[in-house]
Amino acid sequence: MRKLIVQQWVTVDNIAAEEDGGLSFVSVEPFSETTQPAYKASVMGLIDAVDTLILGATTYAQSTGWAYATEQGEYGEKLNNLTKYVASSKLDDAPWGDFPAATVTRDPAATIRELKRRSGKDIWMWGSLTLMRSMLDAGLVDELTLLVCPVTRGKGTRIFEDRQNLELIDATPFENGVVILRYGIKK
Repeated sequence: MRKLIVQQWVTVDNIAAEEDGGLSFVSVEPFSETTQPAYKASVMGLIDAVDTLILGATTYAQSTGWAYATEQGEYGEKLNNLTKYVASSKLDDAPWGDFPAATVTRDPAATIRELKRRSGKDIWMWGSLTLMRSMLDAGLVDELTLLVCPVTRGKGTRIFEDRQNLELIDATPFENGVVILRYGIKK
């Protein structure tokens, strides 16, 4: 069965979105000429392990620029060619530049359950805190990958609103200060 892997950028003090909803604390350029090979390999490992991307409506609205991010090279190409779903009660369609549009789902839990039953690579949820929380409540999240940035914010939206039982799978520090923490969700 395919896994649902949720990926979130966070600060050391567990902030996943600043007070204005932004992510200015993410100062690590994913792919440039100065990207450290070990960091790039780790990030590419995730995108190579998935074939489907799930986004909430807000994250989708913030992410459509990726369809035109030619400077992201192989990573951008792979991301843009993933099968995409957008969870939204308001959108009727979800275009993605010149790439195949995302499918809009009004019932993300049912969609994810169906996707998990199909054959294929794992499923990736990128950002989308509200959607992530509802999928945690539904018991559908299998793995949580936190990209911890070496900063604090003090205020903002914390990744969790309530208690979660996590099981460490892997912790990998990088020279750029980011630590990637992979957790399994105890059910």
